[in-house]
Amino acid sequence: MADGHAHAKPQHDYHIIDPSPWPFIGSIGALVMAFGGVGWMQYLKGNEFHVFGVNFATPWVFFIGLAIVLYTMFSWWSDTIKEGHEGHHTKVVSLHMRYGMIMFIASEVMFFVAWFWAFFDASLFPGEVAQYARAEYTGGMWPPKGIEVLDPFHLPLYNTIILLLSGTTVTWAHHALLHNDRKGLVNGLALTVALGVLFSIVQAYEYMHAPFTFHDSIYGATFFMATGFHGFHVLIGTIFLIVCLLRAMAGDFTPKAHFGFEAAAWYWHFVDVVWLFLFASIYVWASVGATIAVH
Repeated sequence: MADGHAHAKPQHDYHIIDPSPWPFIGSIGALVMAFGGVGWMQYLKGNEFHVFGVNFATPWVFFIGLAIVLYTMFSWWSDTIKEGHEGHHTKVVSLHMRYGMIMFIASEVMFFVAWFWAFFDASLFPGEVAQYARAEYTGGMWPPKGIEVLDPFHLPLYNTIILLLSGTTVTWAHHALLHNDRKGLVNGLALTVALGVLFSIVQAYEYMHAPFTFHDSIYGATFFMATGFHGFHVLIGTIFLIVCLLRAMAGDFTPKAHFGFEAAAWYWHFVDVVWLFLFASIYVWASVGATIAVH
């Protein structure tokens, strides 16, 4: 009997996961969401989107796909947390999870490189944009002729301070966890979440009062794509931290086993660093010599 148990227990540090339905279900949800996104855009344009005789020009298909994706994320990560509680996250498994998170953040870096590339291509060569596209895109200058820009040392600076403070509070929470200070961990995470929510509120207010729109010029397009996707990442990071806060309050994390929190902290620091580059280039550098909007 003892020999049978010895053979039943894995004699290695790797975790062979059980068959999971979530990759397949998640793929179906992503497909439905992409298909629904096309239908939603056609709906907004007032067009029809017929497939097999059915008009899918409606936003509801997109939200059905989104619901499937969100449910998959919740269930899949719940299984991962359960595996950690069962002791499957050995040192080797944890190391590879960290490698995975690092590669994910690297892919996110390249995602933002694309938006910075678009911005600097248009801003450093406005004459070529006007020559090879349409003159009204830039008027041969940057910011484009007739565009009033946001004051970088008003709300953007305020948001920069907010994110820098959030970086210190999440670091405080991390150090508190390493020293098994549960109160400091919860307080640090709660403050980080509050600062993340405050950042999103300020950015939403800034967007509502921006003196230009997405359709005004290539300046507006590159501005809203770069800062908007960053804002979306802030929202995702805030949700990530809220989950960590709930888990911390439930006593999930320990000084030696807390990869979920560590991944959230890495992601949040990535969001901080991207914002510093956005603030320095799109807000500060691009406003030099431009007309600052007065509210």
